[in-house]
Amino acid sequence: MNNQTKTIVLHACCAICSGYPVSYLKDTGYQIVVYFYNPNIYPLDEYQRRLEAERTLCKAFDVELVEALYDPESFYQTAQGLENEPEKGARCDRCFELRLRKTAEFAKQSGIKEFTTSIVISPHKNFNKLTEIGQKIASEYDLIYQAIDFKKKDGFLKTNKISRELNLYRQNYCGCEFSIRK
Repeated sequence: MNNQTKTIVLHACCAICSGYPVSYLKDTGYQIVVYFYNPNIYPLDEYQRRLEAERTLCKAFDVELVEALYDPESFYQTAQGLENEPEKGARCDRCFELRLRKTAEFAKQSGIKEFTTSIVISPHKNFNKLTEIGQKIASEYDLIYQAIDFKKKDGFLKTNKISRELNLYRQNYCGCEFSIRK
């Protein structure tokens, strides 16, 4: 995996979660394009705070950031009928698929063969489920989904350290209005 000419698209769910993945991918020789596509984030001011934090992170690591269109309607269409699902349920799986599919489309259009996501760094997310979704989508687009478990080797602690050092915005819920802790 240590090849200076490889480029990868990293879907970034938020700056906190993408800090260590950016660092790790740079250290393993990848040129990284961070793709911020998160139509699930609610409300708009929360989305803007998370995007601004991602900008800060990408500037600090000198990596390209592509800001996809904020399109919450696509999330609501995806989540329709699943609004009352618990966290980690079918609504989340559909949301992951929506965001990873859009990332794969971007990678394909950009001529980049590999993609991954920072979502997997969260201890609240299922690495195997995300890998299954990513690999399914990758096969549809003739791409490679890099199933990197960024949680390993204290990745979650490292990403939190990076976020503290950069004084990044720290959210207290996953993102959608259905996941807000009451």
